[in-house]
Amino acid sequence: MKTIVTFGEIMGRLAAPGNLRLRQTRDLEVTYAGAEASVAASICNFGGSARYVTALPKHALADATMDAIRAVGIDTRYILRTDIGRLGLYFLETGANQRPSNVIYDRADSAIAITPADQYDWDSIFDDAGWLHLSGITPALSRNAAEATLVAAQKAQAAGATVSIDLNFRGKLWKWEQPKSSRELARETMKAILPYVDVVIANEEDCHDVLGIQAGDTDVHAGSLDTSRYPDVARQVVASFPNVKRVAITLRESLSATHNNWGAMLYDSATDQPSFAPLSADNEYRPYEIKNIVDRVGGGDAFAGGLIFALTTSELSSPEMAVRYAVAASCLKHSIKGDFNYSTRTEVDSLMGGSASGRVVR
Repeated sequence: MKTIVTFGEIMGRLAAPGNLRLRQTRDLEVTYAGAEASVAASICNFGGSARYVTALPKHALADATMDAIRAVGIDTRYILRTDIGRLGLYFLETGANQRPSNVIYDRADSAIAITPADQYDWDSIFDDAGWLHLSGITPALSRNAAEATLVAAQKAQAAGATVSIDLNFRGKLWKWEQPKSSRELARETMKAILPYVDVVIANEEDCHDVLGIQAGDTDVHAGSLDTSRYPDVARQVVASFPNVKRVAITLRESLSATHNNWGAMLYDSATDQPSFAPLSADNEYRPYEIKNIVDRVGGGDAFAGGLIFALTTSELSSPEMAVRYAVAASCLKHSIKGDFNYSTRTEVDSLMGGSASGRVVR
């Protein structure tokens, strides 16, 4: 397996303990995470090789951030340490039942937001790389971060690497070109990046917010999805960007903050065929029922990490196997506190094989 590179912002995550609201607590749990770093962590925990690229300030909190990603085996050689900018933060309160989780961002003027694209050593970064993963979160931070994301995709393509992107629309971001709305700026920016992308990862809301593509009258907030409409969403993505070879769409039915149904579809443009997972014994789509969610933040990143790992692992690389692996990996992430998925390949394989009882392993 060649090295998988991810590029984006890593932050301090300050979470209210348990299900407390932020205004209830004076004690916050501190960890470090970001979408692209979480993808790299998954890949390393499954046994793959991942390199993470970002910009961080020169101080002790950034050192702690580096420690957190090195601990799971991520290559940090090409992380820039800068004299300007700050460590981005986000604050999390975890929802329960009918109260949703809530995120507050504090990311203005972070190191990656103010670092120009030409400060990164792209040629060395992609020297031994076979894949680059990006997300729509990083270009939402600033013009500099958007330009760096575009250059990364262009450099990776020129180096012969596969490029994937998780659309990851964040309406609270995308504020760097007023008076454009978040959707307008996201659509304009992402449409410049997508011609360099081979694999698109999204959910239905992302496809609508970023690309203006919607799965008919499906309502993601209603607790049920019409999965028959999603192959058409993928075909519309490929029609708009013919360079895209595969489209993965996660299928989350949110019954409450702590009870979700979870699955996904992977569409292959070469065969014009969708693959859904998980499947019942009679090969019908039947999502995982996750009734006691511990932490859903990072679930989509765990899916992306699982998908990339599977597509770059020979025995898992068929569309049917890859989406099964990615969904199982991300299902397990919902049981793990923090953004990173600490599940192992053995655990993912076990769930794929039908071991879902949660019985003690002795």
